Amino acid sequence: MKATSYREALYDVFVDTDRDVEARVARALEIGTKYFDLPIGFLTRVEDGTQTIVQATGSHELIQPGEFCPLEEAYCRRTVETDAPLAVQRASASSDISETALETFDLGTYLGSKVVVDGDPYGTVCFAAETERDTPFSEVEETSLELLTKLIGQALERRAYERELRERNERLERQKQRFEGIAETSFDILFRVGLEAEFTYVSSAVERVLGYEPEALVGRPITEFVAQSSTEAAITGYSRIIEGDPVENLELEFVDADGDLVVLEVNGTPIVDEGDVCGVQGVGRDVTARKDRERELRIKTRAMDEARIGISIADARRPDEPLVYVNEGFERVTGYDAADALGRNCRFLQGEATDPETVATLRERIHTTEPASVEILNYRADGTPFWNQVRVSPVENDDGDVTHYVGFQTDITERKRTEQLVRLLNRVLRHNLRNDMNVLFGLGDRIGDGETDDAAALGDQISDTAAALIELSEQARDLERYTRRERDPQRLPPEPLLADVAAAYRERFLSATIDVTVDTDRRFCAGPELERAVAELVENALKHNPAPEPWVGLSVDDDGDRIVLTVDDDGPGIAEMETAVIATGQEEALEHGSGLGLWLVNWIVTRYGGSFQIRSTDDGEGSVAIVRLPGIGPDDSLEAVAQRPTVLFR
Repeated sequence: MKATSYREALYDVFVDTDRDVEARVARALEIGTKYFDLPIGFLTRVEDGTQTIVQATGSHELIQPGEFCPLEEAYCRRTVETDAPLAVQRASASSDISETALETFDLGTYLGSKVVVDGDPYGTVCFAAETERDTPFSEVEETSLELLTKLIGQALERRAYERELRERNERLERQKQRFEGIAETSFDILFRVGLEAEFTYVSSAVERVLGYEPEALVGRPITEFVAQSSTEAAITGYSRIIEGDPVENLELEFVDADGDLVVLEVNGTPIVDEGDVCGVQGVGRDVTARKDRERELRIKTRAMDEARIGISIADARRPDEPLVYVNEGFERVTGYDAADALGRNCRFLQGEATDPETVATLRERIHTTEPASVEILNYRADGTPFWNQVRVSPVENDDGDVTHYVGFQTDITERKRTEQLVRLLNRVLRHNLRNDMNVLFGLGDRIGDGETDDAAALGDQISDTAAALIELSEQARDLERYTRRERDPQRLPPEPLLADVAAAYRERFLSATIDVTVDTDRRFCAGPELERAVAELVENALKHNPAPEPWVGLSVDDDGDRIVLTVDDDGPGIAEMETAVIATGQEEALEHGSGLGLWLVNWIVTRYGGSFQIRSTDDGEGSVAIVRLPGIGPDDSLEAVAQRPTVLFR
């Protein structure tokens, strides 16, 4: 099923007023299973730490209406904690799925999104399969799930709202004498309708609103003045009131005396005489202008305010083309609040490493009032660099003059990081493999020519070269593995993390001294792979230190909102070509470097918004590696502190 057909099918389901909410949800789940090609679909309710299946489609015996389990043992545990959909193509390799959930439900693929009703979490909408999925879920699929989830949440909200409305209106009974007493002085239309659905009374305000004299409506059916588009709603509302249920905020389109449509917001209650309903009384308010404004506002909200990407509008008529509008997506992408961005030219996102040629290209297109699209290095409010795909389009007025520029900002840092990694692996593996294989061929030729006087030395060379190739292969595999792993920011206490690394390397390097000092009460806000990065730095320091009793110092300190991890050693220092790998984020230096270890460290640290530098000490008697990561205190929320990936240099 195509995305367009999927959306149309969903909208058809949720505008169908003949179906109750349960029927609409059931049909939506069926549509979802076909679109996502996942045979199991279900709606859950999460309350007091328990997940209950409300509705389901598919044959999984544990995923049926009424089944329940502790939330900690469910696949939806992480889904209710995040605002974005949770997409897991291989559940067995995902840290978001607990071992208990895997053992209980045995689902290989999972796609879920949180349902929100009246601003509060209600549960989840999920689709799954027992087999694992070969390809990741696309952004379109995740957005499609968000649409389904939002429609279900709105349906549940509407049902709850209607129940609350009905209960509230049951308490609203107006006395006939009071109704007529205020009718003629009311700005709104006050009316009564009899048991034959005909007007028995209409206040004088109808002449101002609809252009009819009140007497022209009395004795005639209400459906004669209601537009065809609202006839069914009017009859349904009338029937409800006759049955004793008040109606509030019912919007009906009426045809005025000139044939134009006027939207009235109608509130109606039953007229009761000695316990029997004998008619309907109510009030109609002209909300045509308000509905026009709301319709325009909804379009803006859908298209701009709620867009996932950043959207900005700059005024081309004012000096320096200042921003006059930014949406929430812009705030998320850049980290700048609207109050800090409005009134400034968008160049405030540029920084030290922004490419001047890209800026010139963008500026030239704007000056020539042509659409532009560039990938540019920008800086967030906290100084973190990120790759921004910027698209700018001019907006003309009726005279053809450009009055504004609309900009679209998309954070493409992850894609650029991956592209850079692919270039790195191709270059390093191609270069180092070729060089090492040439060495092996040369050694083979020497053995073939009978140069075996020093067979032990030749054997050592072959072993060393093969070991180097294996190490390079392992490092490349580690890099690839970590890039495929989902980001999982956590609260990582520094002391046990460093203690574990130190203990492991004291066993491997018996003569080494590894000191650990922790001077902070906060924790790292990073993923568990941080331990692998620290281990790489310690191993690098010990392996390249020829001293009989090498020393490595691990220390952690606070620095503003960051935690600084420093790894010192007393080795021979580090070559400039190695430091250039991290300082510039370029892979060219690696063709003469020792491997991919520093890239692995840099990849892990920058993935969580951190920075990494390494250099020789001033006296050349050792090296210093510095890792800066967000620090999180006991009262800080993980969502507020966790940062997006940054570029591979800082």
